[in-house]
Amino acid sequence: MEFAGKSALVTGAAGGIGTSLVRRLRAAGAQVAVADRLTDGIEADAHLPGDLLDPAYSDALPQRAADALGGLDILVNNAGVITRGAVTETSDQDWSLSLGVNVEAPFRICRAAIPIMAVNGGGAIVNTASCWGLRPGPNHAVYCMTKAAIASLTQCMGMDHAHQGIRINAVCPNEVNTPMLRSGFAKRGFDPDTAVAKLGQTVPLGRIAEPEDIADVILFLASDASRYICGAVLEVNGGKPVS
Repeated sequence: MEFAGKSALVTGAAGGIGTSLVRRLRAAGAQVAVADRLTDGIEADAHLPGDLLDPAYSDALPQRAADALGGLDILVNNAGVITRGAVTETSDQDWSLSLGVNVEAPFRICRAAIPIMAVNGGGAIVNTASCWGLRPGPNHAVYCMTKAAIASLTQCMGMDHAHQGIRINAVCPNEVNTPMLRSGFAKRGFDPDTAVAKLGQTVPLGRIAEPEDIADVILFLASDASRYICGAVLEVNGGKPVS
């Protein structure tokens, strides 16, 4: 019961990584508030559905979680979207969606959560960035930009708020076998099972990540086992570079 007595807020809780993470946190003793557009069917201690593109929702989310759970010790900004294409193929809608979910929402949620954690002596924040935010990848210009932004923001916040006992880090996956990845293949006319298998052949470890592989690293960064890690952007890529 590593997280007994701890309270956690997880965004993107209905996605592949989010579902695994919520299940693991609760199994380890944490009380968990879940946020997503729809949270039906997620076993959690508090359900806070809403739209991360709504600034008022993001601004209020940490306090709502703290009120529901009796505190806020852990925040995981896990929600994210992928828009594909070069800049010349990126619509205004793609731009607004990517910036809103991948950058503005985590910024607003962190800004609101940090004072809550500081008053109570500290906490842990884990943001989901990407290997694709640490170096350029083809045909994902805006996605790479947004993940670079959240990686940089994480490093800056990690430095600025360490003295308050708040450790802020980011996990940086490469490809993960989630519904979001599989639906992307389907939209482009590929069989998801075949595409995932072929993609796995490009990874030195022999497969792309499963949601549990990423969730376990997030748990590590949220736990006392990572007590001296702060402002880090940790790649979890099976040895595969961005290509």
